[in-house]
Amino acid sequence: MTYVITQPCCNDASCVDVCPVNCIHPTPDEKPFATTEMLYIDPDTCIDCGACVEECPVEAIYAENDLEEVDAPYLDINAQYYTKHPIGPDWPDPVKLPSIDAALGTLHVAIVGSGPAACYAAMELTAKPRMEVDMFERLPTPYGLVRAGVAPDHPGTKGVTDQFRSAVGKRNVHCHFNVEVGEDVTHEELLRHHHAVIYAVGAAGDRRLDIPGEDLPGSHAATEFVAWYNGHPDYADRTFDLSGERAVIVGNGNVALDVARILVTDPDVLATTDLADHALEALRSSNIREVVVLGRRGPAQAAYTNPELLALGRMPNVDVVVDPEEAVLDPASRALVDADDAEPSLQLKVKQVEEFAQRAANPAHKRIVLRFLTSPVDILGDGHVESVRIARNEMVADASGVLGAKPSDVIETLDTGLILRSIGYRGRPVAGLPFDDRRGVIPNENGRVIDPETGTPIPGVYVAGWIKRGPTGVIGTNKYCSAETVHMVIDDFSAGRLDAPEDREALDRLIAERAPNAIDYQGWQRIDKTERAGGRAAGRARTKLVTIDSMLAAARADTSP
Repeated sequence: MTYVITQPCCNDASCVDVCPVNCIHPTPDEKPFATTEMLYIDPDTCIDCGACVEECPVEAIYAENDLEEVDAPYLDINAQYYTKHPIGPDWPDPVKLPSIDAALGTLHVAIVGSGPAACYAAMELTAKPRMEVDMFERLPTPYGLVRAGVAPDHPGTKGVTDQFRSAVGKRNVHCHFNVEVGEDVTHEELLRHHHAVIYAVGAAGDRRLDIPGEDLPGSHAATEFVAWYNGHPDYADRTFDLSGERAVIVGNGNVALDVARILVTDPDVLATTDLADHALEALRSSNIREVVVLGRRGPAQAAYTNPELLALGRMPNVDVVVDPEEAVLDPASRALVDADDAEPSLQLKVKQVEEFAQRAANPAHKRIVLRFLTSPVDILGDGHVESVRIARNEMVADASGVLGAKPSDVIETLDTGLILRSIGYRGRPVAGLPFDDRRGVIPNENGRVIDPETGTPIPGVYVAGWIKRGPTGVIGTNKYCSAETVHMVIDDFSAGRLDAPEDREALDRLIAERAPNAIDYQGWQRIDKTERAGGRAAGRARTKLVTIDSMLAAARADTSP
């Protein structure tokens, strides 16, 4: 019997470390790690020990005998990876962080942000002795996009917060939530009180379409919609027009599929999740029956992953619709998919679309329509979105042979009152730091922030996560991104390249004066307890508090018997 990794896989790779026979790949030290959709267990090497099951933070690993029918395809998905990447004898050893000479004293590090990259950085730092970490988060609640970005109907993925909780709850991690760096405390002040500052602030912005009508009411960034239904306090008061029968999503990455799924999922099902109450109320009144997902390239180049695509096909009373003509690959893409060295994941992605194209839709069901080779050219409406014009594309190779989408003169119009653009997150500048506006990241080398004019590192300043590498990868990808950055911090500290900080009491006084409503770890625990208690009463994991005032009230609540 073998064990099998399934859809919730976060690429954290904790399972890799405990596997006694090295049967889980790709490991973080292998080149494919940054690009694969998930991790895979080799059925021929697995010895059925079950160590990976206990270690998995998101409960994604099952014995093959325990797989439910809907997860049965993952048995083949795991095995097929090794048809292209057979286990070899010379797998590289994992990279280990260096130790710090005790004579150097305690390393003081500030981490700005509290999402996955920030939490993984804290985990790496506090795994070593003589470490003190100050974590800063502008919201009263931690965990970034795990809380405000992961779809409510993917609760398994949020299980990674159990690991994060153990990190931020350590005695040598001092949490300063509801404190905004750049407002309540400056970058220069953080540097003055720490050897190093790691910015793990993610990519809070979104990319624009830059087409006429994009700013009409009814046209929104999908990132805003996601934050709204997840209860982010900055977006809790937003409204979205759900009165029409069709919504259009531009882009076909995993976020686009999440949004499409939420729009057509039975509200009674959503009522069992931690979806924000205001979003649940709005979705109960929604008239949307069809969600059209526009992808500018073909099925072989779609941005979503196989696990998310497979999840669509399992939705009850929802049909996934694909026009058979749009499922046909152009000759160049067909050749890539059929090549002897083609990735099994690519072949599966195309095969699944082809199967959807063969299915007959039930008129009584809601629908998610996957469109390919289509791009919006303008959004039309008199004071509000009423329709979108889309151009038919064709795949064309450039001078280097790379395939890209080129618009044609074939235009069609889709009636809709709601358009959500889902074409990527984008980093925002941080006051006092250089910024690469083209890439939307802080310029860096392996996590060390550099002066873009000279290429030299800026002493004591580092980045991790999306603000370091761009919005790529999944939750677990940040673990090794953060480990690389922490490695740079320790190297610089050990080499004497970091200035000694001022005393910690001065920092505490500064925060108390500038941010009197700051919340520490115990305050967050009281918020968490309040949300979980509300959830139990409603038969849910939690009911989220969605305003700063309600969070502050919960954080200050008297928990004595």
